[in-house]
Amino acid sequence: MSLLITNAYADAGAPAGGGDPITMFLFFGGMIAIFYFLLIRPQQKRAKEHRQMVDALGKNDEIVTNGGMLGKIVEMGEQYITLEVANGVHVKVQRQAIATALPKGSIKAADKE
Repeated sequence: MSLLITNAYADAGAPAGGGDPITMFLFFGGMIAIFYFLLIRPQQKRAKEHRQMVDALGKNDEIVTNGGMLGKIVEMGEQYITLEVANGVHVKVQRQAIATALPKGSIKAADKE
């Protein structure tokens, strides 16, 4: 029976230490720094710019929502704004749903297309 089964011999493995702790600390610290500068910081910068843009808006400003709806601000509240999307048609949306502020006259130019 020993002709079909080969013997398994234990091989001398690596030491149980796992490496230098200072090197591991520097590696993980470097990974955290990379994630911060490539992911977290740009996202915080975009959020700050969006918050400033929304705070600077006022009545009669023209905007685009995240859903792509064009409208002119008629009324502003703390959490919601009212947009006029057509003559006499008003829609209430959240302030955070504003994607972009448009230059004055953009809606009239879009109506001509």
